[in-house]
Amino acid sequence: MKILMVCLGNICRSPLAEGILKQKVKKKELTWQIDSAGTSGWHIGELPDSRSISTAKQHGIDISDQRSRQLKASDLQEFDLILAMDTSNYNDILRLANKEQRDKVKMILNFAYPGENRAVPDPYYNDGFEQVYQLLDIACDQLIQQNSNSK
Repeated sequence: MKILMVCLGNICRSPLAEGILKQKVKKKELTWQIDSAGTSGWHIGELPDSRSISTAKQHGIDISDQRSRQLKASDLQEFDLILAMDTSNYNDILRLANKEQRDKVKMILNFAYPGENRAVPDPYYNDGFEQVYQLLDIACDQLIQQNSNSK
């Protein structure tokens, strides 16, 4: 299974989500591929935000090898599941998707809170990186539990 995490700039939430899920997938010995992207091109080629790197490191995850990239239409073909961090990202992804690809796009927190369409808050301005980590950690556990037959 190939999963793409998507937020706005691909420097805060989606790099954390990518790092968390990669670590969990490795522990479960699943052969999933995980990547991340942003709906904007503001930070292309940049490292994740230093606060995301620090938060991940506090939980034993190294995301310092990630680089921001912008979501592209071919991602919708390549990935099996595209996980948006908030409604704005979700809608931006759907604008790129054709009819067949729309079912691949989900709100990530719906794995932890089904049907609630909760947003992962953007920690860039409010420094809520630990809260974001905890939300994504729970969602990634549920994602694996619900899709563990997809080795």
